[in-house]
Amino acid sequence: MASEGIIRQSGEANGVWLRGTQVLFLSGAEDGEGGSAFEMRAAPGFDTGAHRHSSIEEYFYVVDGEIEARAGERTVVGGPGTFVFVPKGVAHSIANRSPAPATFIFFTSPPGHERYFQDLAEVLAVDGPPDADAIAAVRARYDTEQISTLRAG
Repeated sequence: MASEGIIRQSGEANGVWLRGTQVLFLSGAEDGEGGSAFEMRAAPGFDTGAHRHSSIEEYFYVVDGEIEARAGERTVVGGPGTFVFVPKGVAHSIANRSPAPATFIFFTSPPGHERYFQDLAEVLAVDGPPDADAIAAVRARYDTEQISTLRAG
């Protein structure tokens, strides 16, 4: 756990690539008990696919570009300043359907979702079309019930 807090300047966060989409780890399970924080730079065509979590809540805030966000039965296309909260058990998805990159910050509670992204990055690092079964297996390990598959862009 971080003993004195964390201050990260631009360019200091580590992360992973999901093909053309970058996920930066701002804080994680080793840093605190409340949650994990990420910056995602979503490539055009990126789509998490519909999914739900039984014990994870997620919060999204669009910084640049626009995303399509679905939470339950509601879907919006939002630009900078758009905020989305997804409670446990609610089906949701985040997608970049625009021709330009989109950046958003998101938080997960409880912490630890960075492990999911690390494992997902390994699956997506393999050449060729993404392996939908391997993605589903990663999701199943990390409290993510897959409704439709992820598209990396």
